[in-house]
Amino acid sequence: MQGPPATIDPFSAWLSALEVRHFASVAFSEMRRGLQALSTIYVERRERIASGAAFDGAGKRAAFAVFYGPIHFMVVSRIARALGAASPPLRIILDLGCGTGASGAGWAIEACGFDSAAPPRLTGVDCHPWAIEEARWTWRTLGLSGHARRGEAERKRLPGRESGILAAYTVNELPAAGRDRLLRGLLDAAARGARVLIIEPIARAASPWWDAWAEAFLGAGGRSDDWRFEPDLPETLARLDRAAGLDHRELTARSLWLSGAT
Repeated sequence: MQGPPATIDPFSAWLSALEVRHFASVAFSEMRRGLQALSTIYVERRERIASGAAFDGAGKRAAFAVFYGPIHFMVVSRIARALGAASPPLRIILDLGCGTGASGAGWAIEACGFDSAAPPRLTGVDCHPWAIEEARWTWRTLGLSGHARRGEAERKRLPGRESGILAAYTVNELPAAGRDRLLRGLLDAAARGARVLIIEPIARAASPWWDAWAEAFLGAGGRSDDWRFEPDLPETLARLDRAAGLDHRELTARSLWLSGAT
C-alpha cells in the first residue's frame, strides 16, 4: 500500500475529516460539555475510566476523537521524531490500548514520512468497540494500512524484530497484575528486537508504578524522558480548549523507550 502523497499534509486532511465526521451529529456546545466531562474524569475521577466512562456519551466520544485524538497524534509524533524511533524502517506498529488510533498513527506517519512506498502496518487492540471502529476509520482516512480488534492490552501477543510497540496513555489504566504482566512482555519483546515506546501524562502522582517501570527500562538499556513543547493548535482545537476552560498552550508528556536488541 502506498503512503500518503508528498503534496498532502495527512494530519490536516485527517483533522478536517474528523470535524466533518463528528460535527455532523454533535453540536459544538455538546462537544464542549463532553470535553469538560472528560477532563474531570481524567483529573479527578480516574477510577471511572476502567468502566468505560470516557466513552459513555456521544459528546464525550466526539470530544475524545476531535480534541484528544489530534493532541495524542502530535505528542507521539513529536516524541517519536526526537527519539529517532522511525529509523531503521519498521514493518509493523502494535498500538496497545489504541483508542481512536491517533497515537499509533502519529508514530506510523513519522515512520513513513509523506513519500514512503512501504509505511508500517498498524495493529491495534482496545477494550471498547467504539474505539475499535474509530481506529479503523482513522487509519483508513490517513492512508495507513491496519486493523484493530477488541482485546486486553496486557494479553496481546507481542512482536519482535522490525516492529514498534506503543502504549500511549494506556498502562496507567491497567490493573496492577496486568501492568506487571505487560512489563515482562515488553522487556522480552525488546530483547527480541522490538522498539518499545510508553507515553503517559507528566504528572507522577497519578502513576505510582512509573518509577519501577523506568528502572526496568533503564536497566535494559533504555531511557526515560520528560517532554514539554508549544504546539500550534489547529483552530477547532484552540476553540474547544478555550470554551472548555482548559489550557493546552504547552503540551507535556513523559516517555519510556527501548530501541530493541541489535
